[in-house]
Parts: sequence; structure tokens; C-alpha cells
Amino acid sequence: MTDFCRLLANLKRPRLLIRAARFGIEDYRRERDLARLINTQGHATPETALPRLFCEEERMENTRRAGDLGYSLSRHIEVLIALMAEARLLPRDARA
Repeated sequence: MTDFCRLLANLKRPRLLIRAARFGIEDYRRERDLARLINTQGHATPETALPRLFCEEERMENTRRAGDLGYSLSRHIEVLIALMAEARLLPRDARA
């Protein structure tokens, strides 16, 4: 299994972006937010959601770095919130 927590810890993003995402974790509601962010049908486990969230976050980061007018700061923060929250839902042995 890919070490999602290590990947998350090694993300190099602007400090303000990460701080905003950390602040928003308390308001994350999996049943409301996850399907909207990665377009899932039905129940997704953290193990299946995280790879898709990482891909979406990478796409958002590339858009941000390119200065693309289609970049959405709020969506980028929402994806980072979901990444952090889903990583917390992994079983302890998968986080080590």
C-alpha cells in the first residue's frame, strides 16, 4: 500500500494554503464533500479516495503554478482538507 500520510507530509505547497486547509478540517463532512470533490458514486473508503484526491490536488497545483485563470483557490483548499481528513481515517497501521 502506498504510504499516503508520507506523501501528504511531503507536499510542498504555500504555507497559507496548508494553514487554511488545516483550519477547515473540523468542517469536513465526508458524506457531503467527498462525492463532490472526486465525483464518486456510492461509498468510497479512505484507501480508494486518497489516490483520486492526490491526483485532483496535483492537477490543482499544476493549474495554480501555471497561472491559469481557471484556478480555484477555494476548490484547492477543499481538496487539501479532504486529503488531510481522509488520511486521518486510515487505520493506524496504514499510517505508520
